[in-house]
Amino acid sequence: MRSNQSRFSRLSLPFALLGGGALLLPLSVQADALQQQLEDLQDFQVIAHRGASGHAPEQTLPALELAHEMGVDYLELDIQMTADGELVAFHDESLDRATDGEGELKDFTLEELKALDAGSWFNEAYPEYADDAFAGEQILTLGEVIERFGTSARYYLETKSPELYPGIEEALVEELEAHGLIEAGAAVIQSFSQPSLLEVQALNDDVPLIQLVWYYPEEDGEERLVEWTGVTPGPSEIEDADFAAIRDYAVGIGTNLTYEDELQVIDAAFVEQAQANDLLVHVYTINEQDDMQMLLDWGVDGIFTDFPDRLNALAE
Repeated sequence: MRSNQSRFSRLSLPFALLGGGALLLPLSVQADALQQQLEDLQDFQVIAHRGASGHAPEQTLPALELAHEMGVDYLELDIQMTADGELVAFHDESLDRATDGEGELKDFTLEELKALDAGSWFNEAYPEYADDAFAGEQILTLGEVIERFGTSARYYLETKSPELYPGIEEALVEELEAHGLIEAGAAVIQSFSQPSLLEVQALNDDVPLIQLVWYYPEEDGEERLVEWTGVTPGPSEIEDADFAAIRDYAVGIGTNLTYEDELQVIDAAFVEQAQANDLLVHVYTINEQDDMQMLLDWGVDGIFTDFPDRLNALAE
């Protein structure tokens, strides 16, 4: 079994200060919660990708409530920022696919986004899961999600396209701190952007970070794989030092299994090497049970899925 000891084991001060010096929890209690989160992360994690988004419109309340009812370990959300500085849960930069609106999310105020229908598209795209009640579902603010679930859930949050949203890291950390989620061990932050994760670390280094990676062929028809942002070499070229560089700021990596659902880009050896370098390995986005079982056999630490019920049936 891999060691739980990490940079988080330093938590030993007598009390916690937050928000201009306001006393919140004895830091021994905070340390216990954070340590418990890290220990729990050593077990297999069911991560509800945008909620139970195979069953209901992604990142809407029905998808999140269903995932919560399924007993997932984390609700996964993409976080972006409105034109008036509000944090919202939405994946695409464009509104076109998952609402009845058009244009870039960053150009709309929260009031304008709230007027959009974020549910009817799902009924049209997935008639086998359609429900008339989904029509008219709204884009949610992060605050609304937290107010709904509180610390009864844990949140796996991505700084989505942070280059479009200067200050999103500070706004996100402030929101989590205001609700006591970091000290409660209830939040993980992920990003493809290493600078974004380093900014989060500088703001509050108690929150566990996950470095997202995406491997794909360097050129069509070529076998050599590269990583989208260059944060690591391709899987066949990656060395212990590359994993160690990520371990300096993150507790794990989130990686794709395949490219365009056809080319497998990682294998069991990749997982073993990452774990040997004290990194968790979470794999996205896996919806077929054959793939889930293969990853379970490899010993991955968590799986993102649109169908948590399918994964629960295997993981239990």
